[in-house]
Amino acid sequence: MTTRGAPVWLFDLDNTLHHASHEIFPAINRGMTQYIIDRLGVDIDEANRLRTGYTQRYGATLLGLVRHHPVDAADFLHVVHTFTDLASMVRAERGLARMIRRLPGRKIVLTNAPSIYARAVLSELGIGKLFERVIAIEDMQDRSGYWRAKPDAVMLRRAMRRAHVALADAVLVEDTRGHLKSYKRLGIRTVWITGHLPAVLNASGARSVQTHSGRPHYVDLKIRSLRRLNELR
Repeated sequence: MTTRGAPVWLFDLDNTLHHASHEIFPAINRGMTQYIIDRLGVDIDEANRLRTGYTQRYGATLLGLVRHHPVDAADFLHVVHTFTDLASMVRAERGLARMIRRLPGRKIVLTNAPSIYARAVLSELGIGKLFERVIAIEDMQDRSGYWRAKPDAVMLRRAMRRAHVALADAVLVEDTRGHLKSYKRLGIRTVWITGHLPAVLNASGARSVQTHSGRPHYVDLKIRSLRRLNELR
């Protein structure tokens, strides 16, 4: 039996610590699409196809762009993650800081977003000081400069070694099921948060939350609110 130490919470950022689907994700998606149109000279349909296809294939649009096109990674990250009025776009659960603060153990943010954006969002949420570090997409490159992102297993193992985190102690809190499924294989505990997932129209035209019934076998705890994190045993 694996002996566990104190928990080390690995929090995703968007749609986990805040409701990115409210305004921020739509704005980022529009920005990425326009960036691809401007830099690659394609039409909007092709730009959207590349954006979504690279996210599905690599975990982040950036990875596909730098591997297959002459795109400057730093410029792309800056352009599509810069907002003049971020404060008005951020939405989160009430009492978020209290929920995070009361959790035992270390807390780390693990996000495919760039560092400057992640830290800006954490600052707006008033929780930046509650995390010992932010592992952003710039930190996921390997020594050769090869870009990686969640759910890459090599990246996570290396990031955890740098942070001195045993995989058996890690708890990933994440909205993306594919990331949870991949990392469960490494022996970490997994929490699927669904409260910020975007709403969709059902067959009757009513809006409903985009979730799936039941709890996947690779998810240790399924929650709608971070308030329920203390239920993980």
